[in-house]
Amino acid sequence: MKRRTFTSLVAGLSMAAGMMGTTAMAQDDMRIAIVVKALGIGFFEAAAEGAEEAAAELGNVEIIYTGPTDTTAEGQIEVINSLIAQGVDAIAISANDPDAVVPALKRAMDRGITVISWDSGVAEEGRMMHLNPSSTPLIGNTIIKLAADHMPDGGEVAILSATTTSTNQNAWIAAAEEVLPNYPGIDLVATVYGDDLSDKSYREAQGLMATHPDLGAIIAPTTVGILAACQAVSDAGKIGEINVTGLGLPSEMAGCVESGATESFAIWNPIDLGYSATMIAHSLATGTDPSGEIPMGRMGSITLDDTGSAAMADPFTYDSSNIDQFKDIF
Repeated sequence: MKRRTFTSLVAGLSMAAGMMGTTAMAQDDMRIAIVVKALGIGFFEAAAEGAEEAAAELGNVEIIYTGPTDTTAEGQIEVINSLIAQGVDAIAISANDPDAVVPALKRAMDRGITVISWDSGVAEEGRMMHLNPSSTPLIGNTIIKLAADHMPDGGEVAILSATTTSTNQNAWIAAAEEVLPNYPGIDLVATVYGDDLSDKSYREAQGLMATHPDLGAIIAPTTVGILAACQAVSDAGKIGEINVTGLGLPSEMAGCVESGATESFAIWNPIDLGYSATMIAHSLATGTDPSGEIPMGRMGSITLDDTGSAAMADPFTYDSSNIDQFKDIF
């Protein structure tokens, strides 16, 4: 039996108050909370579909899909405290800040709740393990290569990221900077932050175009940022002059590829990511030794490194040749 619950902080507290009358149900089901950076983001909605798939496969698992209304650590801390009050069995979080959520997650683990991070990590002391969607070096190389492949004569590129504290984006940018010498003529001229907000990301993209008139590509390693940059380039009439690339969802980026604003982009499959995080959370909550192989169902298994982290899979490139195949999936 599997149920999926969408909950906010207020709804979560109401559920906690009502749990006393539903003890039998709670004993039957393992409750795994999928905590996302913010509600209403397509990438995380797709991850929730994967969590549902895993829950159905496992049986007797209830998915609580939750997160704050904006991408703040404070909002996630409130959500975590609500989940502790509910007495969930496991929390799988994509963190807005790697350190700020640690005290709350420590309290969760002290209560016997299994805690893992996925997508955007938590500091080691605040979780049992972290699942990277892909390897940081490969993602860093990929986002630069996506731009360089369409700039045979080189040129200026800029990065439009999420927040300054986003663990994953910061690591990918650092890896991208490391491989820049492998792409002669590609000059990274700026890195700006749109806080994973569409309007701010749009304005930051406008600012990049105004400040760097010779800009050849905007690289956005965030699904919110790449779509906003695509819109900004389109509105500025610079399709064909500035290529927008990075990490995006096929369903959201199909129009950008069709218009020519985006030559190609990449992403791992968020459905697979939500599925894997749920499988791992269930495995650890049922006693799997984290020092050995941890099963992920149809995605195989992982072995943690010295930081308690592992990578799920490589990113995949989407362009005009395959976008129609994937745009209706996620």
